[in-house]
Parts: sequence; C-alpha cells; structure tokens
Amino acid sequence: MLNEICECARAKINLGLKVFPPRKDGFHNIESIFYLVDLCDRLFVSVREGVGNCSVHSDDISLPAENTLSMAYKAFCRVTGIESKSIEVRLEKNIPSGGGLGGGSSDAASLVRALEKIHGVSLSADELNKIASSVGSDVFFFCHSFGNKEFAAVVSGRGEIVRKIPYRSDLHIVLVFPNVYSSTREAYALVDEMLADDSALSYPVFNSLEKMYRLPPVEWKFVNSFTAPLCARYEKIKCALDAVKKSGALFSDMSGSGSTVFGVYGSEPDAKNALSLIESEGFDCVKAH
Repeated sequence: MLNEICECARAKINLGLKVFPPRKDGFHNIESIFYLVDLCDRLFVSVREGVGNCSVHSDDISLPAENTLSMAYKAFCRVTGIESKSIEVRLEKNIPSGGGLGGGSSDAASLVRALEKIHGVSLSADELNKIASSVGSDVFFFCHSFGNKEFAAVVSGRGEIVRKIPYRSDLHIVLVFPNVYSSTREAYALVDEMLADDSALSYPVFNSLEKMYRLPPVEWKFVNSFTAPLCARYEKIKCALDAVKKSGALFSDMSGSGSTVFGVYGSEPDAKNALSLIESEGFDCVKAH
C-alpha cells in the first residue's frame, strides 16, 4: 500500500455551453465540449494513522471544512465500502477558484484517483459515476479523463454523459483571469433569469458540436449561456474578453460559469504575442494547450 502520492489535477475549458432551464431536482442539463488544458493543481496525499478521516490544507486558498476533497473522500468510502485509511491532503492551488475551469471538480476526481492507488483498487465506471454524482457535475468528465494529459469530450445531461472525441493538439490557448469571483450559484441564477425572460440565444445543434469542433477555430460558432449575463454583471469580464478579441484570437469566449475568458490562436508565436498584448492591458494571463 502506498503511503504518499502526488496527483496533477488539470483544468478544462468549455467550447460552447448551452444551459437548459432547471430540472425538477434542481440540476440543469447542459450541452458542451469540455477540453483539458495543462494548467493544473497538485495534490500531495499522505496516509496518516487511523481510519476515516480526511484533512485538507492549502497555503494558496482558504477552504471550508466541507469541500470537494472531503466530499470525494466520503463518497469514495461510501460507494466502495472501504474503511479508508486516514489521509492528509496538501493542495497546491494554481487553477483560480470561481474561474469556470473546473478546478474543484478536478481536485475531487484526482483525489479519487489517489485513493484508488493507495488502496490498490480500480473502481468501475458505475462506482466513479456514483461518486461524481454526489460531489459535482463536472467531476464526471474528470473521472473519464483519468490518466490522460490530452482529453476532450462532448458532454450532456447534467454532466454525466461524456463522449470522448479526438483531442486537437493544434490549438494554442491563452487563459485570462479578470480577478472576479463568480460563484456557480450566482451564475446559474443569472442564466435562469435570462431563460425566464425568453431572451434565448441561438446555439449550434447538439449533434453538430463535434463537427464544428473539427473546423478551423475562426469558423466556430460556439455559444456559452453564461457569457452575456456575466459580462453584463461584471465589467472586468467584459473588458478581459474585449482584450482577447483585440489580441487577434481566432475564437474567444468565457469558460464555464466564469470568470476566466480565453482565446484560441493558430500558432505558438501568435499566442505568445497575444499574451504580451493582454498583459500590457493589466490582465493576469497564462498560455496553455
């Protein structure tokens, strides 16, 4: 049995994100393409004496007592029936919270991966889905991407329907952080208001998402339900998106429920040039792929 393990928890961006009205259970169905990028958190998981306890700390972020990591630990124990060793998790946080990049969900999935290794087990797809369903909708995608540095998928349902598609290594991406915290709860409330006003956006047909994804980015027509209401609420997000557009991006949008915005460029030099231009306007940003 392993006593200590390090896991990399990668971020994702959304290429389009259609949000449907809330379901009876409170969740929203979505349609999107999720695409892994190389910005990542790191989890250092150590086995401690005793059983049934998960302690989490980070020098980079203040975490509530109940967080996605503690939830994932409890779900792992409940679903597998394993009386897990007590663990301590040190979280090195590089993915901004409230950024729409799935950081908390990726952290949770990576902890499940570490627990598999620590206990010498391999969970079934059904077990992973049960864990994901009790932690967060994005966790499904990150469980599917286990062991992959490059992974993309068409995602639907509340997030539990994940269909892998070819990863495009020709995309050069710049992530821009407006330094606005956008809670998922607030973002969905804003989208629900938009849907109630019947000001529906025009989205690509679901069955055409993968076909569009294969086109040159300059031809993409992906639409994110969150972009318009979040830009209207937060001027910094709108300004960041404007800066990306001016930098020569072939495609630009906000990721997930925000507040991170991104641009897709045709070459590494174009992305590096855009990074400098966007930084000169006072925004924090990184190059990714």
